[in-house]
Amino acid sequence: MLSSCVRLVPATVRLVQSGICITSRSFMDLKALLSSLNDFASLSFAESWDNVGLLVEPSPPHTVNILFLTNDLTEEVMEEALQKKADLILSYHPPIFRPLKQITWKSWKERLVIRALENRVGIYSPHTAYDAAPQGVNNWLAKGLGACTSSPIHPSKAPNYPTEGTHRIEFSVNHNQDLEKVMSAVKGIGDVSVTSFSARIDNEEQTRISLNCTQKALMQVVAFLSQNRQLYQKTEILSLEKPLLLHTGMGRLCTLDESVPLATMIERIKRHLKLSHLRLALGVGRTLVSQIKVVALCAGSGSSVLQGVEADLYLTGEMSHHDVLHAASQGISVILCEHSNTERGFLSDLQDMLRVHLENKMKIHLDKKKSNILLT
Repeated sequence: MLSSCVRLVPATVRLVQSGICITSRSFMDLKALLSSLNDFASLSFAESWDNVGLLVEPSPPHTVNILFLTNDLTEEVMEEALQKKADLILSYHPPIFRPLKQITWKSWKERLVIRALENRVGIYSPHTAYDAAPQGVNNWLAKGLGACTSSPIHPSKAPNYPTEGTHRIEFSVNHNQDLEKVMSAVKGIGDVSVTSFSARIDNEEQTRISLNCTQKALMQVVAFLSQNRQLYQKTEILSLEKPLLLHTGMGRLCTLDESVPLATMIERIKRHLKLSHLRLALGVGRTLVSQIKVVALCAGSGSSVLQGVEADLYLTGEMSHHDVLHAASQGISVILCEHSNTERGFLSDLQDMLRVHLENKMKIHLDKKKSNILLT
C-alpha cells in the first residue's frame, strides 16, 4: 500500500507520494512579471525625461523566483542582491540614466551591468512612475502629515487621446454649397474621421461637419478649406487634450483636516521618516507656532514641482539654495529631509503591496544595506 504525507512549509506546499515531490508554483516569467508591474503602476506615468522600465535583461527565457527591492542600486547593494539569489532587482532610482558608451570594469555603473548579466539578474526601475502613482511615493510621504485630503500638484494625463487624432475641426455647409464634394474631399485625406449632422444656424438649415485628424492631416484639411472663403471664415479648430488621471501625478497638495503648529508638523514628519533631525527654513514672518493648514510636498528633489505653489509649508528632500530663499520670501516655510530620506521608507509599503498584487508568486526581499546616496 502506498504511503502518503502532506507537509506544509513556508510559501510552498509539498506533496510527497511514492517518492515524487510536487512544489506549488512560486515564480513568474519575466515578461509576465513586467506586465503585472505595469498594471500596478503604469510606466506611462513617468516623466518624459526619465529612464524607466527594464534596464538590464538576461537572455530569455528568464523566470523570477526572488524580487529584490532597493532605493539605490550601488555595488554594495548588488552584492547583497546576489547573495539573496535575486532574479530581478527593482531599483527605484535608475542605475542607468545617461547613455553608456562602453561596458567595462572602469566605472561602478558599468560594473553593475556586467555583474547583473554575468549572474542572470534583471534590473528594473520605475522612478517617477512610482512618484506619480496613486499608491506611490508621494502618497506615502503624505501619510506622515496627519489626516488630510490631497491631490496631485501636476496631474498626469492619460497615455492616449479619448478619440482618434489630436485636433478637431468643425465647419458648416449651407444648401448653396456642394455637400457631397466637400465630404468627398475631406474623407480623401488620410488620418481623418468625419461625422455630420443637421443644424439650424442663423435661421438657416445647414449641415455641420465635425472631423478629428492628426497634426499632419490638419494642414491638409486647412489647405482645402482655405480655398473656399465662406467655409474657412467659419471654421473652428480645437486642440484636443489627453484627459487628466484622477489622483495621479507629480507632487501632492495636502489640506489638513485641522491646522497644527509648525513645531507639531516637524515632529510628525521626523517620526514618519524615522529622522532625528531635518533642515528648516522659516518663511518670512513665520515662527514655530505658526499654524500649518496646507502642505505642498514632493519626494526627492522638489524645486521644479513645488515652484509657485501656494501653501503654508513645502516638504521635500532637497531644493536649491535660491529656491528655498524665494519660497521663504513668500512666507512659505520649507522642510528639507535629504533626498533618499523622503523615498526609502516607501519600500516597506511597496513590499507589502507587491506581495498582494503578485499573489505571493515569488519571494520579495528588501535591501538591508541602506545606501548613503542622497542624490540621484
